[in-house]
Amino acid sequence: MSESFTLQKLQAQFGEHILFTHRHRGDDTAVVAREALLDVCRFLKTDPELQYNFLIDITAVDYLGRHPRFEVVYHFFSLPFNRRVRLKTLVPEDDPIVDSLTGLWKGANWYEREVWDMFGIRFRGHPDLRRILLYEEFEGHPLRKDYPIHKRQPLVGPQN
Repeated sequence: MSESFTLQKLQAQFGEHILFTHRHRGDDTAVVAREALLDVCRFLKTDPELQYNFLIDITAVDYLGRHPRFEVVYHFFSLPFNRRVRLKTLVPEDDPIVDSLTGLWKGANWYEREVWDMFGIRFRGHPDLRRILLYEEFEGHPLRKDYPIHKRQPLVGPQN
């Protein structure tokens, strides 16, 4: 299947910062260098021929044993053009930080907090990065593949 318009535009605009592209059954995916993520997302949203104005979801994947260990995965939709695209960025275990998209999409706030809570990946520039599903005293990040599944957690409340 030929490469999509979106993937062609990304490669033309960002060159070596687009590490890999893939298209399967109409799903377009681009793997983006972490340092270019914010610029690529801004381009997706503001380019008049793309207009990916809806951030559908942000999640992460833990590839324990691989380097880099994590991928942060973004799903976007263009309402004017009825197109979807998936971006992935690779995040190393020893520096689990990516730029926040909250300045572009306010809805990124909760998605990024969930990724932080479950995987321990931080979002640079996030206005209020704190747990969203678990309580603040919870130790660890339970969707990491090396999280001990039988770990006992203290059930404590706020310390007043």
